[in-house]
Amino acid sequence: MATLRDIQRRIQSVKKTSQITKAMQMVAAARLRKMQEALENTRPYAEKMDQVVQQLVSASGETVNPLMEERPGPRNLELVVISTDRGLCGGLNTNLFRQTQAFIKDQQSEYASISLNLLGQKAMDFFKKRDVTIRTSTSNLLTGKPQYEIVRPVARALTRSFINGDVDEIGVYFTQFHSVMTQRSAYRTLLPLQKAPEEELPEAAGEESAGVVDYLYEPSQEVLLQKLLPRYIEVQLYWIFLEAQTSEFAARMTAMDSATSNAKEMVDRLTLIYNRARQAAITTELMDIVNGAEALQ
Repeated sequence: MATLRDIQRRIQSVKKTSQITKAMQMVAAARLRKMQEALENTRPYAEKMDQVVQQLVSASGETVNPLMEERPGPRNLELVVISTDRGLCGGLNTNLFRQTQAFIKDQQSEYASISLNLLGQKAMDFFKKRDVTIRTSTSNLLTGKPQYEIVRPVARALTRSFINGDVDEIGVYFTQFHSVMTQRSAYRTLLPLQKAPEEELPEAAGEESAGVVDYLYEPSQEVLLQKLLPRYIEVQLYWIFLEAQTSEFAARMTAMDSATSNAKEMVDRLTLIYNRARQAAITTELMDIVNGAEALQ
């Protein structure tokens, strides 16, 4: 049975842990606000750029750029997995890895090979123990700051691998931010550029308010796509990085809030146990005093 001193030590230990988790929650909340603001500012730009590119691609009517090339099977898929570098963010990484493994299992018959490009220490630690092909891995990319410069070399390396024929398709598995309490694993095909279905284009949707008309392009559509598509890949990947980082801080803030609440509840339970043990010890001492007094009589 634990002594009063042991219970006191446990109470002090849990209180110190609670202070740490509370501080981590506050740090995550501050970073979440910054990342959420950057994400909200980037989304309209990324969506509008996607619309412009899709209109150009539809107007071209055929493959006019290497990044649009749909290669015949069997194809080699590179799966980019974006995880966190640190833990203490609930089941964020666990859900991402479960979805990635399910995707590989379901789709491995559709591709000649599936290789992984791991971005994040947690993904590296998880998949190096699994029977998968890891093409490359990098950590410490998600710095907690919205930095476009970090994304550019990653996007260029992926684009170069696709153009050189090292891979025939590139997809990204990441965690998409929906709200502070909800983050879900998502998959997005990065290359080749996917043409939107005709019914989703503004012309087919009857979006007259968007002012959709037939344009004359100067320079040509091919030249515009040649300039726009590399930048488009960078913007899409930057948006994905922002989604992943915002999800990380939201999950960590929620996890640390839950840990702080659990620590407080544990302190309350231990305090109750301590008071009961102290009361029992006092009662025992009083009984010994009474018994000793009776024995002297």
